[in-house]
Amino acid sequence: MRIGLAYNQRPSTGRINRDIALPPNSPSAADASDAYVEWDEPETIAAVARALGHLGDVVLLEAIGDFAERLATAQVDLLFNIAEGFAGPSREAHVPAIAEFLGVPYTASDPLTLTLALHKGRTKEILAHRGIPTAPFILIETPDDVARLRGANVSYPRFLKPAWEGSSKGIAEANLVTDVDAAVTRATYLLDTYAQPVVAEAYLPGEEFTVAVLGNGPDMRALPVIRYRFETLPDGALPIMGYEAKWVWDRRDEPLDVLECPADVPPVLARRVQETALAAARALGCRDWARIDLRLDADGVPNVVEINPLPGIIPNPADNSCFPRAAAAAGISYDELIRGVADIAWRRISGRELMPRAVAEASA
Repeated sequence: MRIGLAYNQRPSTGRINRDIALPPNSPSAADASDAYVEWDEPETIAAVARALGHLGDVVLLEAIGDFAERLATAQVDLLFNIAEGFAGPSREAHVPAIAEFLGVPYTASDPLTLTLALHKGRTKEILAHRGIPTAPFILIETPDDVARLRGANVSYPRFLKPAWEGSSKGIAEANLVTDVDAAVTRATYLLDTYAQPVVAEAYLPGEEFTVAVLGNGPDMRALPVIRYRFETLPDGALPIMGYEAKWVWDRRDEPLDVLECPADVPPVLARRVQETALAAARALGCRDWARIDLRLDADGVPNVVEINPLPGIIPNPADNSCFPRAAAAAGISYDELIRGVADIAWRRISGRELMPRAVAEASA
């Protein structure tokens, strides 16, 4: 079997790779220090390729430049997709859309789900329509919309976010605003810096969790819940998993002990968090795997913060990558996780198992 691996590799310099086709008005690497934070390090790409190598021949397909042509000529039986794209509301959908056009089967969610889940405003609209708890919000799409933050019915504090970023890109402590003047200033900054809409949602004061899910339809299941231990952040830090917490304070030479898995919470709360995560993943049409972030409101109700259908999978346990940590708590090794996702996708596509039954059961 030939398995393609679609990925984006983080550059070793701050320069934009000119082989990348950027949408009009995209921010450059010079505009934001976190421009490539969602792309994978070579170690992650190598670890995924190594795990897939137990299933067949692996073809590395960096998702830049002439990717479509290279995918067409590779003649792979399955494309394992971890490519995030660079900019725009549909960037995560580029690789699966190309694969669908070429008739190449691929892992994970389809272009529609990836686009909807990436846009936090669209995600929240769907969740609210389905009755799945998520914080009330305002979508600031243009500079003229900033005036909506001064509305008589707009309460504070609020937390502001770029609409279609991930990996805590654009999420800083300054995004928590307690009054309208601070909200207007921060929303204007985010609009200018990230060239995209801004979500201004009611701040949720409770604990935060993340839930990794595997499978499809009625067989989708939640792995053990992760709780973020905000007390391990530097003194005075806000209880949020922002850019600083993920990429500045958490260093390999001095890692934060920020992930608690399984979460030390009452079983009834853990079940409620898992059930809400599964409901959210199904509402957005997630396939094969996904990770859902949730936070408790003032009444202790789990609210969905966002949905990530292309979860981070850094192999080094010291790097606090959530999906591998949850898998480990469920007794699934990193290699078993990657092979298991490939098998889940192959069974969805073909109705047949990809792996020997003993390996598949270890990943189930």
